[in-house]
Amino acid sequence: MGEGFLQPAARLNDYLYFPVLVLLLTGAGLYCSVRTRFVQLRLLREACRLILEKPRRGQRVSSLQALLVSTASRVGTGNIAGVSAAICLGGPGSVFWMWLVCLLGAATAFAESTLAQIYKQRRADGGCCGGPAFYIEALLKKPLLPRLFCVLLIAAFAGGFNLLSSYNLQSSFAVYGFYDKAVTPPLVGALTAAAAAFCLLGGGRRIIRLSEKLVPCMGAAYLLFAGIMVAVNFRNVLGMLGLILRDAFDPRSVFGGLTGSCLVLGVKRGLLSNEAGAGSAPNASAAAEVSHPVKQGLVQTVSVYLDTLLICTATAFLCLSSGVPHSPAAAGAPYVQNAVSTVFGRFGPVFITLSTVLFAFTTLLGNLYYVDSALFYLNGKREPSRRQTRFCVLACALVVFAGALMEMDAAWTAAELLLGLMTLINVPCCLLLSGQVFAALRDYEAQRRAGKDPVFRPAAIGLKPRSLSCWNDSESQR
Repeated sequence: MGEGFLQPAARLNDYLYFPVLVLLLTGAGLYCSVRTRFVQLRLLREACRLILEKPRRGQRVSSLQALLVSTASRVGTGNIAGVSAAICLGGPGSVFWMWLVCLLGAATAFAESTLAQIYKQRRADGGCCGGPAFYIEALLKKPLLPRLFCVLLIAAFAGGFNLLSSYNLQSSFAVYGFYDKAVTPPLVGALTAAAAAFCLLGGGRRIIRLSEKLVPCMGAAYLLFAGIMVAVNFRNVLGMLGLILRDAFDPRSVFGGLTGSCLVLGVKRGLLSNEAGAGSAPNASAAAEVSHPVKQGLVQTVSVYLDTLLICTATAFLCLSSGVPHSPAAAGAPYVQNAVSTVFGRFGPVFITLSTVLFAFTTLLGNLYYVDSALFYLNGKREPSRRQTRFCVLACALVVFAGALMEMDAAWTAAELLLGLMTLINVPCCLLLSGQVFAALRDYEAQRRAGKDPVFRPAAIGLKPRSLSCWNDSESQR
């Protein structure tokens, strides 16, 4: 990616995030929170219960599986290197703003995933597929903007984020003596591309099965590691929390440099990490077989919390509690590796490398699942042919390989810009359709108060069943 592209893209990216996305994300999150009476907190216990609910149809995608696919994409290298970079470049206060984006973003995630469930459509194999493209088309009655969204999604997740994940995966080996810049990146890139192609050839279900196994183990191990770090440095915890809060409201940190401020970097890291409002996770949410759209909307709020309040916070706490100074020169993996070395010695960087590899690979899996949904829409809501599938596999593999060879700044800029443009399309459309989300939530809660297992009927929110292929069959009305 040439310098001629990188500089104007970076300037556009800076303006897009501040002030546009800062205002849009916080405003939309606050609006959805108030209108749903903070459903992301009020029904959190209900959301946790629903995670283990079985799918309505045997051998279909469950709420838990859809949650794990979306979490696989959300939990990536940004949870390690991205959080570290935000602290080193913007200051510890960026952690507070990341938390705020998470809290408000969970309400936005509820809205977009509920809409994805309402407007999902039946695939030829009997499963369901959906996402922002489907509900944007229902809103506008024209396919132009939905197609643009799909193109941006493919560019972001098959392109920008896969470039970034591949780069971060290979760069995690740079601290070791065997690393050779001329040999290691292409070798790691080739192996990663081959593994990703293998998963993609197996289709969405193979991605689901691998995510179901990798994500819980990966997340639990990383949280345990971070917990040990914080426990060893427990005397620093109160000072760390005070530093986060003081820096979050320090005018020089909030407004100093704007694009490098703790507020802007916190918002960037929050959006890039949990993707709430970007329109990516709804592609996984739509695949779940549930009796009511609100069920999956609630489940997806948990994914936002798992990503930001647990994984990202774990990285921030293990770094800040260590007492290791943060500086722009250490931004990214070096700051994390320096921090863990204070407790675990040489084993610390090895564990961070392993975590980065697993986080990057599960991100690739989740990303490719989203691409599959976008391709389904662009192909006239038909399954792609075998030739088309093979072409896409080859293209994705080449992108993954290229990512291992590129520079860090170009990878981050491409990923941030594309995700920001997706958000700019998705959030306003969600707000315009939010009345249906609120009506669906009222219907769900009314059925729960009556002691029923809620079942969705489109007429309850003013929609016609025949326009919703996944909700107009006899089983959905039971």
